[in-house]
Amino acid sequence: MADLVVIDVGGTSIKHGIMHEGHLTAEGSVPTPATLPEYYSALSAIVADAKKNWQPVGVGISSPGAVNKKTGVIEGASAVKYIHNFPIIPELAERFGLPVSIENDANCAALAELASGAAQGSQNMLFLVIGTGIGGSVIVNGEVIHGRHLFGGEFGYMMMNDTDILSRVGSPVHLGERYTDRKDDGQVYSGKDVLNLAEQGDSLAKAETEIFYKALATAIYNLSYAFDPDKVILGGGVSQADFLIPHVKEHIQKILDHVPIAPFMPDIALAHYRSQANLIGAATDFWTEHADLRDDHEIN
Repeated sequence: MADLVVIDVGGTSIKHGIMHEGHLTAEGSVPTPATLPEYYSALSAIVADAKKNWQPVGVGISSPGAVNKKTGVIEGASAVKYIHNFPIIPELAERFGLPVSIENDANCAALAELASGAAQGSQNMLFLVIGTGIGGSVIVNGEVIHGRHLFGGEFGYMMMNDTDILSRVGSPVHLGERYTDRKDDGQVYSGKDVLNLAEQGDSLAKAETEIFYKALATAIYNLSYAFDPDKVILGGGVSQADFLIPHVKEHIQKILDHVPIAPFMPDIALAHYRSQANLIGAATDFWTEHADLRDDHEIN
């Protein structure tokens, strides 16, 4: 089986590993550099080191930003400001001496779930990343739908009422901020704190989490009836709470009760992969682009 270098670029660290015989191995991490020259040096060192012990045929990269596959440019903006708005893919390919693929990090995580995670066996899925904002991915017929403006999966922009977008009312970060402001006891509460307090019976926390759950439920309902996917996968740190899906489904059921014409409850599942998701998805994306280089890329 051909080896592959996989890299996951984040705002604070760059994770890397080798996909060998369908398994992710030789994982490591380096701090995300502050400048583009240092970025080139860091990634080139990762690839050069990999070549000492493996025989990689290419490099698959998960990256923040809106990746334009046609131009090789990472559009949009991210915490890694210097990687945007120039043809970075051919530049990296020349430096590495290997073919390179780059895909958005949320899309990579979705591809990992599709290949061997919670959505394995599906062809159509929606992947929601619940974090500081709400991002995600749309997969149709096994392929990422990037959209005309590369905004496919930017679910957080959806309006939930006259003034609030999903990223505000459906984000655990903003949940924590709202509770902190209303509690006003000198403490700072995270979204996780508030969710746990609500489970313990805190009335203010329950009121705020109702806003949170209703927003997510409304978004999932609307998306499910727009795309009719096989699966809706929830990712992000808060998605690991065992009470998340039951509460979301409870609120979706309230919508279904008011819309008798709507005949089904969306099939919702928690993401299988966590820290390795983007690396695994970067491999899936690479093999999709460079099928001629693979002999067997099934991920176990």
